[in-house]
Amino acid sequence: MTDILSRGTVLNEEVKVICCRTTETVREAAERHKLSRSAATALGRVLTMGSMMGSMLKSGKEKLEIMIDGKGPLGQIAVDGYYDASVRGFVQNPDVDDPNASIGSLIGTNGYLRVVKDLGMKQPFVSEVDLQTGEIGDDFAYYYMLSEQTPSAISVGVGYDETGKLVSAGGLVFQLMPDATEENIRIIENIVGNIKPVSQLMLEYDDPKEIIDAMFDDYQELGRQNPAFKCECSKARFARVLSKLPADDLQTMIDEDNGCEVVCKFCGTRYQFSRETLEGYVLAQRAKKAS
Repeated sequence: MTDILSRGTVLNEEVKVICCRTTETVREAAERHKLSRSAATALGRVLTMGSMMGSMLKSGKEKLEIMIDGKGPLGQIAVDGYYDASVRGFVQNPDVDDPNASIGSLIGTNGYLRVVKDLGMKQPFVSEVDLQTGEIGDDFAYYYMLSEQTPSAISVGVGYDETGKLVSAGGLVFQLMPDATEENIRIIENIVGNIKPVSQLMLEYDDPKEIIDAMFDDYQELGRQNPAFKCECSKARFARVLSKLPADDLQTMIDEDNGCEVVCKFCGTRYQFSRETLEGYVLAQRAKKAS
């Protein structure tokens, strides 16, 4: 089933809402990186946030980078988000798994959440906050309040069946506009306080829009997108990087490995470069140096 993101407004346009299903996106990431259940849950939550935040960008020329490092067993988590709600990402220690530990404890709280937005200007917008719980939703709500002065309620989750199979993933964001009334603020607080886990909601409804429609009578959908795991890597991009490595390093690869294999950390795709290709890079560098 194709993943869906729905975004719009409720309560007389005083509250922005984003709701998305990212089940296939998270499942592909888990398969690509061979993630443990704990790692899949942690990365899945951040991928879902990346998708929702990416959908808030203004154009396809913009992108955002999320880095979370709580100094916990899972290590760093990195996610890139794009205007079309597509994402890519990885977790540093994909094998870490502890069914008795909370995801927050595995991510850790002795670190930071950093968001870098490339908005096509000379310098990117960079904001960093201390991790509060490691549970992702709470940490991003804190980020929005501190960095963007936007009161937000955020829920992200990944669900499994009794066999341990990943069966759902998704997210829900409420953001209060500056003119939100006290009454509407109380309505959102009541909904957030009584809402089911978002991973369960994704199993009960076929379309995220239906989830919002079940909560509000005046949902105005302003956009729909299809989140997906998508990487920008290519052999040509890695070739450009390899060709600029020092000739001595390239020669070592030739002598010791008869070529090299490059693995994209974001998607796990492997690219092979032959001995002849590397020799060509070495010759090109030496010829340029001699000219």
